[in-house]
Amino acid sequence: QVRLVESGGGLVQAGGSLRLSCAAPGRTFSSYAIGWFRQAPGKEREFVATISWSGGGTDYADSVRGRFTISRDNAKNTVYLQMNSLKPEDTAVYYCAAGRTPHVVIPMYDYWGQGTQVTVSS
Repeated sequence: QVRLVESGGGLVQAGGSLRLSCAAPGRTFSSYAIGWFRQAPGKEREFVATISWSGGGTDYADSVRGRFTISRDNAKNTVYLQMNSLKPEDTAVYYCAAGRTPHVVIPMYDYWGQGTQVTVSS
């Protein structure tokens, strides 16, 4: 079992930046791929970004490509999502998830965090 904890969410104006973190307290997750997903009110959870266990492979949703960057520091047992040029439509609860391989599909991830709220004001 891997417990994931997200942090770094908050309220930001459009055009601003936030950096989300995903950690696994007391547990190394360097062998897992990590994905970020988000869910806006009344909408389905959707893929945002994913990174392989080594950090050598990444993928992004078209809606965030060029604005968001996923990275990881396995020595710190943490994965980051740097979000720049934020838009009101980025407002959602952001979740990180751990799986065996990087993937865009929710069922491919075994463990999920509780989420962190990101609100972008116009």
